[in-house]
Amino acid sequence: MSVKHLATALAALGAAFIVYIGVGFLLAPQSTAAGFGVPTWPRDEGTAFLAVKGVRDIASGLVVLALLLTGHRRALGWAMAALAFVPAGDMVIVLSSGGSAGTAYGVHGATAAAVALTAVLLLRERTAPAPARAGAEVACV
Repeated sequence: MSVKHLATALAALGAAFIVYIGVGFLLAPQSTAAGFGVPTWPRDEGTAFLAVKGVRDIASGLVVLALLLTGHRRALGWAMAALAFVPAGDMVIVLSSGGSAGTAYGVHGATAAAVALTAVLLLRERTAPAPARAGAEVACV
């Protein structure tokens, strides 16, 4: 598998997974939230924050898919670099809230590393120069 195929696969899998997580937060917020890693969750009117997280996750995945499907690989690399902040921030939130260190590092930290790795792979890609047209000559003036 080439590095380009690996970067594409990582971006597509990451996008699909985060959209799946986001849908989970919209459809079953309390049960999905249990796997996030913090000890307590909003109740009653506070559960709207879980929907906010779901929408954020879906939007993140859709941005990745849009850039991937349109072939804007360099922009995708920069977007992935920026999006790595989200799971890194989630990791810090879990750790600072007394949540599970295993979940913080194993889920959020590993996700941040995978997103950052995908960004690096995408940003290191070299674009092939456009092939010269047959019969085209450069005019010197």
